[in-house]
Amino acid sequence: MDLKATILQANIPVPENFFYNIQKYKEHLMKWNKIHNLTGAKNEVTIDSFIYDALYPVSFLPKRKTLMDIGTGAGFPGMILALALPDTQVTLVEPLAKRASFLQFIKADLGLSNVTVVKKRVEEMPSQIYDIITSRAVTDTNMLLNLSREFRDEHSLLLFYKGEKVFEEVDQSLKHKIIQKQNRHYLLVGEELCNISS
Repeated sequence: MDLKATILQANIPVPENFFYNIQKYKEHLMKWNKIHNLTGAKNEVTIDSFIYDALYPVSFLPKRKTLMDIGTGAGFPGMILALALPDTQVTLVEPLAKRASFLQFIKADLGLSNVTVVKKRVEEMPSQIYDIITSRAVTDTNMLLNLSREFRDEHSLLLFYKGEKVFEEVDQSLKHKIIQKQNRHYLLVGEELCNISS
């Protein structure tokens, strides 16, 4: 089954131009990756699985105005979420120049007015509160909680893309929910989790 069919079958709500934009994103990623080695996803099947993995939380995330993705890399999950959530202002934080340049190129090429690319480590950014903070494959949960401290308040929702180790990493006193999908564990942390169902 191709990516579009998988997304439609999963009933993930995406805007009308999503599939056009995602195709352009994939084409650019394949080209840039040959030269700059932006991601370990080297073929279309792997890239499609990364895209679907990044996109799946759109099926349960509440609508919010602002989102920050820590360590976006080649765009997973931040750029994919930005394509799926055009009404959310998405800040992509990526310290590596070649990856930040790629994200900036995608923003310009697809005319994404809801995307801001910040070429910095998150520790170097000025404090600002975001509604949702995401991160995939950056570091362990405690470190992510520390890194995100200056960017959240009691209304913020954290979404961390984790593997099976998540159960060892989560302090049970933390208000959280884990949504499992195949090998992925989506860790949600926040005070307002009661409205979220997987």
